[in-house]
Amino acid sequence: MYSIDFVKRAVAYKQEGHTFRQLQEAFGVKSQTYYQWVRKLGSGHYDTKTKQVRSRKIDRELLRQAVAKKTDAYLHELVKPFSCTPHAVFYMLKEMNITLKKDLRLLRKIRGETRRIFSEGFSA
Repeated sequence: MYSIDFVKRAVAYKQEGHTFRQLQEAFGVKSQTYYQWVRKLGSGHYDTKTKQVRSRKIDRELLRQAVAKKTDAYLHELVKPFSCTPHAVFYMLKEMNITLKKDLRLLRKIRGETRRIFSEGFSA
């Protein structure tokens, strides 16, 4: 991929009256590439384009406030003010680098009970 400045310099060089052989020696560009560049420059292809931002149902700041207000909320609870699916809220939270909070004490307790049950064996 060539930079826009390189493309403009090569096209200007050829338009100054140099031959295609001179263009290829100076810039390493063949005639077919030159004609593509001229067509794209004429159509405005290389003009700066503004990035289009999609409008979204979920306002990031409102979601951030909702999570801060109730950190242990379920996804279906966070969905109500936005009228969208829990999947949409999940992916927006993921995009915002907000993860579900894990209670490690609960996990350790569950794992400990599981270990105890399996070490003692099942009694019928």
